[in-house]
Amino acid sequence: MELAKQQVDIGLFTNDLDRMLPFWQNEVGLRFDHVLPLRRGQKQYRHDAAGSVVKINHHIDPIPSAPPSGYRELIVAQTSRSARLTMADPDGNAVSVVPPGYHGVWQIGIRMSVRDLEAHRHFYADIVGLQEQAYPLGAAFSAGETVIFLEQEPGVVVDAGVHGLGWRYITFQVFKVDEVHARMIAAGVREASAPKTLGTTARISMVLDPDGNWIELSQRASIVGTLT
Repeated sequence: MELAKQQVDIGLFTNDLDRMLPFWQNEVGLRFDHVLPLRRGQKQYRHDAAGSVVKINHHIDPIPSAPPSGYRELIVAQTSRSARLTMADPDGNAVSVVPPGYHGVWQIGIRMSVRDLEAHRHFYADIVGLQEQAYPLGAAFSAGETVIFLEQEPGVVVDAGVHGLGWRYITFQVFKVDEVHARMIAAGVREASAPKTLGTTARISMVLDPDGNWIELSQRASIVGTLT
């Protein structure tokens, strides 16, 4: 899979916007970019993390209770840090701010808990096409500048779904979403949502990793110039 952007985005869902925004902007130090209305009662507050978009999706209606996804922690590299600082946002989502180079993270890292490490190795190496790098606690893959860390955990809930509090999906920006989506489905990847066009902004689809974690494939007009 050829990336149209060399950084992976990550999204969470919350009902607690009043506490979440000050935390991510002031405590973590992410730059607020803009608000993207999604649908009635739902808005996405987009924050920049060295090229990655941290998507704080706010729902006015209560978000249903759901098990946590496999996405467990966002790791943000900042030149102002000399040691790792581990925090949790108001909803309990884990985030670490680290010095550049920590476990190979120079931009951001996304730490995942997976049920079967080898299944995810196959998925990220052979299907997604990412390069593996050394990681003593499991496996790690470079997605452009972003590092995805995999750690095996037998108790991981499979098919936790996208509708719940916390980290729920990541986004790969690609050049031709229909082509990438079709190749992944042909390789045996499960489909979560078929490709669709969102106005003049993007054409997106959703697929599932071996544990049922949601992955968005996005062909964004502002990045690739066209939705066709």
